[in-house]
Amino acid sequence: MREILYILLLTVCWSCAQNSKTEVYQNKRANILDVQDRVKEIAINDVLIGPISPLCIVGEYLIIGDVKSQDNLIHIFNKNDFSYLTSVLSRGEGPDEITNMGYIGTDGMSHIFCISDHGKQKIFAYDIDCILSDSLYKPTVKAKMAERSFPNKYKSINDSLYLALIIKPTGNSGYNENITKWNMKTGEMDNMLYEHPDIKKKRVDFDLSIKGGCYVECYLYHDLMTICDLNGNLRYNIYGPEWDKSTNRVSFYGGVAYCKDKIVALYSGKETFYNSGSGGMKVDRPTKFLVFDMNGNYIQTIETKCQILNFCYDEKNNRIIMSLDDDMQFAYLDLSGLI
Repeated sequence: MREILYILLLTVCWSCAQNSKTEVYQNKRANILDVQDRVKEIAINDVLIGPISPLCIVGEYLIIGDVKSQDNLIHIFNKNDFSYLTSVLSRGEGPDEITNMGYIGTDGMSHIFCISDHGKQKIFAYDIDCILSDSLYKPTVKAKMAERSFPNKYKSINDSLYLALIIKPTGNSGYNENITKWNMKTGEMDNMLYEHPDIKKKRVDFDLSIKGGCYVECYLYHDLMTICDLNGNLRYNIYGPEWDKSTNRVSFYGGVAYCKDKIVALYSGKETFYNSGSGGMKVDRPTKFLVFDMNGNYIQTIETKCQILNFCYDEKNNRIIMSLDDDMQFAYLDLSGLI
């Protein structure tokens, strides 16, 4: 009997030790750096782009989407000097048109980008060099998407295997988001092993680090960041000062990217929509980035004072490129000396 109790005690102690290694609580994040004077406007004078404008780096190019455009949906710029090159892809039902544009991303090759068309339920792959040199160029179909369980975002592990954020309906109107390994060639999907047990309404953004052998999830409605290996085994849960199991109207993380050997996450910690005092509603976007090391240890907060919609990371030039809801529509922040 004593031996059994001793074994049980050792098991409990071991579990607690493991739990203490994976569950990290950061009650204070006070290393704040104001970089407002380092944010530089990207002047785009040759083309009009609407307010919903996702960003993507492909090789030497910056791609800016215009989700609501009735004309060209994709605008291509030189990423080094932001010079305008061309605008392509019409909205429509035709064979070379996009019906309902969703995620814009890369497929792991320096000259290929992908676009999800939720109208045609397909992901199209585009060779950017061919787009720039051949006016008759036609894309290829990278994958087909299911109608009810489909990717909202995907990152390449290799030429066929992706890590994807899958939208899965829950009942008649609700849905959840799950990180899944998705083989675009076969359509096979395998959910990652770890799901946080206390999150009931999961809304996340994520990024993938092949070099680090891991991915990071940042939660919209919870002050939580989760780091797992590429098999979905938990490395760390990083709880912020406002961590709570319940979901409320406060928005926390807005996006995340691996920037060299750091995790950079867009962060709010405020209600997105608030009463302006005159009967209307105003929108308060996140203005700052939290910087962590690869294990989720907090390093600093970068405060831009700009209302940020979304961003992408330009590794070659070591800078963040931002789409803004502000006086400037697009801007960049040089990270040299910051991270």
